[in-house]
Amino acid sequence: MTDIFAPATLGPITLRNRVIKAATFEGRTPEALVTDELVEFHREVAAGGVGMTTVAYCAVAPGGRTDRHQIWMRPEAVAGLRKLTDAVHAEGAAVSAQIGHAGPVANAASNRAPAFAPSRMFNPLGMRFTKVPDRADIRELVAAHAEAARLAERSGFDAVEIHLGHNYLASAFMSPMLNRRKDDYGGSTLNRARFAREIVRAVKDAVGDRIAVTAKLGMEDGSSGGLRMRDSLQIAAWLQEDGALDALELTAGSSLLNPMLLFHGTAPRRSFAKALPLPARLGFRLIGGSFLKEYPYREAYLLERAREFRRELSMPLILLGGITNHDTMRLAMDEGFEFVAMGRALLREPDLLQRIRADLTTRSACIHCNECMPTIYTGTRCELRPEQPVR
Repeated sequence: MTDIFAPATLGPITLRNRVIKAATFEGRTPEALVTDELVEFHREVAAGGVGMTTVAYCAVAPGGRTDRHQIWMRPEAVAGLRKLTDAVHAEGAAVSAQIGHAGPVANAASNRAPAFAPSRMFNPLGMRFTKVPDRADIRELVAAHAEAARLAERSGFDAVEIHLGHNYLASAFMSPMLNRRKDDYGGSTLNRARFAREIVRAVKDAVGDRIAVTAKLGMEDGSSGGLRMRDSLQIAAWLQEDGALDALELTAGSSLLNPMLLFHGTAPRRSFAKALPLPARLGFRLIGGSFLKEYPYREAYLLERAREFRRELSMPLILLGGITNHDTMRLAMDEGFEFVAMGRALLREPDLLQRIRADLTTRSACIHCNECMPTIYTGTRCELRPEQPVR
């Protein structure tokens, strides 16, 4: 039987246990650079016992952010990132940088840069149409991912997680609905997967075996005409065959079209409407009910989908979604998953894993209200914790 608390190998690195803090955008970088608040956010989780924490979101280009306050990977960011990685390492944990390009989920108005999408579409955050990347743009975007990985290594990160989910740019290329291209990057599943595979290969070539390389892959978008399980399974098989990844973290849903498929639980529609900037707030009031659908919460709610990937793949997999107690972690190990990822439960209780290790019957205090979701604009936090917004 696999011990969740025993050291575990992830590519070229060893984690002190098999629990990873999932990427949850922190909202603590008002100048697009690391702050003391961001360092403390991850230091606290590391002190709480996780094997690795994930910094989200480290965009590969200024136009790849969901708004201009997010970090984008550039030499000026290295000193702050090094301070963060040093703080996490001092607590005995490893640290990963989630790198990617938001694509159609980027806020073009906030970023003052065009939002890319595989095909022309209206960008609801920026309230303008997207730019369709040509081959030269695609080469630059692939190279930007490689350079972001090099900067992550230089900053002391133990791993990078490439964002291939949630209809961010690479995921949007995989979607038959969002990708209507007629060239080598559109049409067949093979062509729609080409951009993601080129990114992964470029990142691996950039960092070699010096740090771990993982990816977050959407199993399905949860939208009509979007990415389906059968295509995602095939893409995962190609990624495994390419041999450039040390693990896949399996996710679901679309930040653009169906975010609640990832989260499950109560849909915080009223809080989101209050938190959104104008004019997005007005649009949300019109479509919020259909955009934030409601999926009942249950433990390990993505496991049924993830089982199909576990059956088809031999590479290490990370189970995400409703991992809040030792019983569920134990279930994941018994099902053959090498790691588990926790998000909201650690926002509620950063020391949850430490307390579970001391008492295996410990249960999370997270009630899955998802009121943490709208706080991304003022500092991601659990509203049930007695703390003030960071800005």
